[in-house]
Amino acid sequence: MSNGQGTEYPPAASEAMSALGGEAQETLKGLLQFFETASQRQVGYPTNLDFDYSALLPFLQYAANNVGDPFHASNYASNSHEIEREVIHTFADMMRLPRDEAWGYVTSGGTEGNMYGLYMGRETFPDGVVYFSQDAHYSVVKILRLLKVRNIMIKSQPNGEIDYDDLHETIRINRDVPVIFMANIGTTMKGAIDDVTRVRAILDDLAVTSSYIHADAALSGMILPFVDDPQPYGFDVGFDSVSVSGHKMIGAPLPCGVALTRKQFVSRVARSIEYVGVLDTTLSGSRSAFGPLMLWYAIQRYGLDGFRELVTGSLGVAQYAVDRFNEAGIPAWRNRNSVTVVFPRPSDQVVRKWQIAPFQDIAHVIAMPHVTRELIDELVADVRNG
Repeated sequence: MSNGQGTEYPPAASEAMSALGGEAQETLKGLLQFFETASQRQVGYPTNLDFDYSALLPFLQYAANNVGDPFHASNYASNSHEIEREVIHTFADMMRLPRDEAWGYVTSGGTEGNMYGLYMGRETFPDGVVYFSQDAHYSVVKILRLLKVRNIMIKSQPNGEIDYDDLHETIRINRDVPVIFMANIGTTMKGAIDDVTRVRAILDDLAVTSSYIHADAALSGMILPFVDDPQPYGFDVGFDSVSVSGHKMIGAPLPCGVALTRKQFVSRVARSIEYVGVLDTTLSGSRSAFGPLMLWYAIQRYGLDGFRELVTGSLGVAQYAVDRFNEAGIPAWRNRNSVTVVFPRPSDQVVRKWQIAPFQDIAHVIAMPHVTRELIDELVADVRNG
């Protein structure tokens, strides 16, 4: 589905396979066939399977490494730092952060991006408390344990959005302590978006002067910039850092993403590392040079207009799914500007067949660009028939 080549090996790969024993060859061929089959019915997870990065295959011949800060020269010459900077600037534009104030890097995915943002928050306010909702991504609790930062979970509303009254009251009780707020810009199960302007209003109402807001925009960070009436998002409405995934709406064979913040926060953690000739500002040392290449290639291929078409198409399929479920007598709904369609948890057989992500009594289908109306029709029929 992703590369248009099915399970056939290109000539160069077939030649390389000949260096393996027969059993090893069969193992790889079997795994390739399994991936091909599994990708035909993958509707429950936010990964776009419609991509083709074959133009980048020649780069796999080299030990490229984006060690260190992408905005600083490195002694390790085989890197894609220049391209990475272009990617960061494109995301800064989308997140309404002036390029001359922007800093970021291409991460291994959303969890690393969230860890970086919360790390910046903790370093800015070491005695601060992190407030996050019960609908936050599962990685958040793990990150908070690793960072050993005080934290309080806030209740969520039925649609997955944070409970602003509970947030207000909880901060009021602890108003003498700096606030580090973890905003959900598209929750995992329901695609809900926390209103950052409302959170800022709560902080103003309580006269909280020390605060930091990190936004987990793994999926919706590539949706809101391309809709006509987005919920508040971006650095102009209150973000201090944001994490956006690359393998979700854009699509990629390897997990990747972008961590984005302001230069002023990064200066707190920067250290010079002599033997690689770089500033150590990222979480990981050695970093993939291929992730920035993939994101840059996708940006060149689609452009902002192309991303808008992808988003518009996916939102249309999401609404089609809501309508088809409801027509079939299966209650389904979605949040505004969300490609996540929530419906009652189906049978285990349907969950396995369609790779659906269930949670308690609900499940969801995520209308990524590879999810068609025909797939939705098949899924609804299977859910209805049990």
